[in-house]
Amino acid sequence: MSGRPGPGVRQVRARLRRLRRRHHRTSFGDVLTDLYMLALLAALYGWVLADMSRSFLRSPLVGAGDPAEQRWLLVAAMLTAAGFGWAGLRAMGPVFVGPALQSWVASAPVDRRALLLPRFTGLLAGATATVAVLGFLPGPLSGFAGGPGGTVHATLLGAATGLLAGAGAVVMQGARRARGLAELPGRVLIGAGALTAAAVVALHFTGTAMVHPGLRVPAAVPPLVFLAAGTAVVFAVRALARVDRAVTTTGAQFAGSAAAAAVMLDPTLIADLLEVRRWRAIGRVRSRRFHRGPALGGPPRAWALVQAELRRAVRRRGALLGWAALVLVQYAVALAVPGLAGPAHVLTTFLAGDRLAGGLRAITRSPGLRRALGGGDTALKLAHLVVPALAATLFFLVTTPVAGTRPLWTDAVLLAGAVGAVYRSGTRRAMVYDGPVVETPFGLIPADLLRQLGRGWDVVALLIVVDLIATG
Repeated sequence: MSGRPGPGVRQVRARLRRLRRRHHRTSFGDVLTDLYMLALLAALYGWVLADMSRSFLRSPLVGAGDPAEQRWLLVAAMLTAAGFGWAGLRAMGPVFVGPALQSWVASAPVDRRALLLPRFTGLLAGATATVAVLGFLPGPLSGFAGGPGGTVHATLLGAATGLLAGAGAVVMQGARRARGLAELPGRVLIGAGALTAAAVVALHFTGTAMVHPGLRVPAAVPPLVFLAAGTAVVFAVRALARVDRAVTTTGAQFAGSAAAAAVMLDPTLIADLLEVRRWRAIGRVRSRRFHRGPALGGPPRAWALVQAELRRAVRRRGALLGWAALVLVQYAVALAVPGLAGPAHVLTTFLAGDRLAGGLRAITRSPGLRRALGGGDTALKLAHLVVPALAATLFFLVTTPVAGTRPLWTDAVLLAGAVGAVYRSGTRRAMVYDGPVVETPFGLIPADLLRQLGRGWDVVALLIVVDLIATG
């Protein structure tokens, strides 16, 4: 063997660019045109959406809530969003490479830090811009930021927080011994958001007056956070050399599934991956016999399937926590925007049932599983509908006190409709892309594709209309 050194990262990257140009003949001008169109559409639709949201939040339809409670609930929402943002970064890696790069480049003796540095820079730019926008929006929408100066400070704080989060996630990604603690910041933020919202709800129903929080960002805070973010960036650049292929592979799977779900308009592609990861996280399962059938005359097969589905729901602690979190969300919405309590009640009831309808979805999309279990398809689906229907019913009863005043018949119709929506959503088959389209003055509309995407949600929309009509 000769002692000749291998190619550097720049040479490898240039080689990859030449190979990719053979398959993609898109010019640099075409890329700039696409970016301009995306930015223009985002600005136009973003402005329209922000203006509509501001007008809606200030309309009499929303109702008048306590300003102090609204501000504390906004704090809880921001903490929860930050926690989920951290969890999203951790799910992607956050730095990852595609399958081809993993197989042919990442396994070679190249400088790992130089290889990942462009992706790291893009990650920081995206995180900074995204959180800066999130810091900017509450000011124009709610007026809580305290004028243009407060909005500027909130935007800068958002940018600094996004930079700090992106760099911190990369530091955790490169720390092999501390990977068990990498999920801790996200869980702490989500827990803090839930505790804040629960405290607001508890104080409201006990009649305790709340302190009016000030949400104006002091001018000295953004520079301090930027200083911390800069320090984290330095450590993150050093950590890039320790990011191994296993971590980048995990993130690539998540990013690939998310991209496929967005392109194919099929959210089940990313949902299936998350479902597999949840079950892999359960390290030990203890087998137990099923109980004998009840004295209700039901068939033993259906009773066994209901027990199995119930045990799966209990073992998935995340699903149960999500159900409990939806209860808190319904109470928080009733306090923050009382005028939306009724429609939110319909929506959260559907989500509470759909959250536990994993067995129904698995049965619907797997003919082999249905053949293995035996029996008719309808009986199998109804057996797997019992647990989500009970979850939706219990949720509806627990949250009815804050859903507004309705006629009794309306409650019965809404609950039955929510269970029906869960069944329609859970029995949606795999997406089919060769359905008919409708030609309109605005272009071709894929009617069949929209019908598949809206299965279940169409019933929810109809129930919201019924609720609005019944409550006047």
